[in-house]
Amino acid sequence: MPALVVPPGVEGVVALVDLPDAAWESRWTRIVTTEGLKDRLLNFTLFSLRHRGRLDAVRLPIHGLVVLAGPPGTGKTTLAGGLADTAARELGAGGLLFVEVDAHAFPSQLLGESQRSVARLFERTLPDLAARGRPTIVLLDEVESLAVSRSGASLETNPVDVHRATDALLEGIDEVARRCPNVTFVATTNHPAGVDAAFLSRADLVEEMGLPGVSSVKRILADTIAEVIGSEPADEPALGALAEACVASQLDARRVRKLILRAIASSRELALSPERLRIEDVAAALRDEADGAHR
Repeated sequence: MPALVVPPGVEGVVALVDLPDAAWESRWTRIVTTEGLKDRLLNFTLFSLRHRGRLDAVRLPIHGLVVLAGPPGTGKTTLAGGLADTAARELGAGGLLFVEVDAHAFPSQLLGESQRSVARLFERTLPDLAARGRPTIVLLDEVESLAVSRSGASLETNPVDVHRATDALLEGIDEVARRCPNVTFVATTNHPAGVDAAFLSRADLVEEMGLPGVSSVKRILADTIAEVIGSEPADEPALGALAEACVASQLDARRVRKLILRAIASSRELALSPERLRIEDVAAALRDEADGAHR
């Protein structure tokens, strides 16, 4: 399904998407995570969307908020979209609405404007979307730019308006939790230490997505090479050795996949006939990248 058109004047919302969508399925199936992480994300999301409205908020305080934390390139944003698509499939008829919020759209040089913009998003825009009655997942990408840690920020480097915007975000999360049980938030952050502690305390589920280990890198390499050559790579020992070298180089999942592009870019033959790609070509690309970093 195509993305819906964002109505004019809807500040901060950069995309509205009807899910499920076949084009989004790989965002879930192709992202490699630690064991159990995907199950926890999906189970909580389904529970939140289906049952939160009937539960007492004091006996079980649910804000409908998931936080994915970890360094860049670990697949947080992609996985958030895949989670929404998979939840839509599980929910069945009608699917759900996926709303992407650009956290960078709110900081302003005008005194009080950031606070007012954030308040409008949570007091009007998101409740209006939720009022359509469909299950709704809202992505707050790179939330550290919106939920700035007030204890770690100074008024000299972070003007009072930024602090007030964090206050507005916290109040907004609380308000949507009360008014809109059909809304679940997924927030991502590259810098959890920079996120306000009160925001993290509201999270129902916080999941760390770190750099991949050897077994994960091996799966990522096999998946990416197979996409290029049309079949799984056959040389298991060479694949394992390459995975160990990638981990030793501290590559994130995105850089692991892009190694294949570096290998192809290093050879006119592979550029014209990528199905000839071998594990040795990718290993050579990794060595070349490492040598370039040390020059």
